[in-house]
Amino acid sequence: MDCLKVGKLIHQLRKEKGMTQKQLADQMNISDKTISKWERGSGCPDVSLLGELSAILGVDIDKLLDGELNPNEQDRGNMKSIKFYGCHTCGNVMTSTGQGSLSCCGRVLEPLKAQSAAGEHEMKVERIDHEFYVTLKHEMSKKHYLSFAALVTYDRVHLIKLYPEQNAEFRLPLLNRGALYVYCTQHGLFKLDRIPSY
Repeated sequence: MDCLKVGKLIHQLRKEKGMTQKQLADQMNISDKTISKWERGSGCPDVSLLGELSAILGVDIDKLLDGELNPNEQDRGNMKSIKFYGCHTCGNVMTSTGQGSLSCCGRVLEPLKAQSAAGEHEMKVERIDHEFYVTLKHEMSKKHYLSFAALVTYDRVHLIKLYPEQNAEFRLPLLNRGALYVYCTQHGLFKLDRIPSY
């Protein structure tokens, strides 16, 4: 750990939060001289304080220890580069359009890798009124079900949360040139590359 780099990052993050050294020290029940020592690079935070310090400053512990925040490349606004994340513990669903470090229930989540929709994950898409009506021949029990569906076009994502013991069906707005995704709690993410044009 490079104490000088860590100190500069602590100083930067503290200023971004609009806090004085004393305010940060008071929140952590330590002296403001300790904060000053860290920011000058004369010492590093004790391991026992890293969790609290990272929470107050709003930064991952890993980034705090590295002493730098590296911004991601901008995604240029194309939603087709979206990544889906699903927590196996609580069922939480998250998305990102660029590189990110997401965690849930204490576990770091990896982006889901989409497979081609086939078998019980094959999607039947029909047009009814001014919507797509999507059905699947898929089990919907508490242990094995579709957790979410998403229609992704170049500029938007329409996400639908699904629940066990409901039917494996849902409606989507009538949008052309999109990809359709469903996430199965046991088999992963499935993708229909092109929805039928109408």
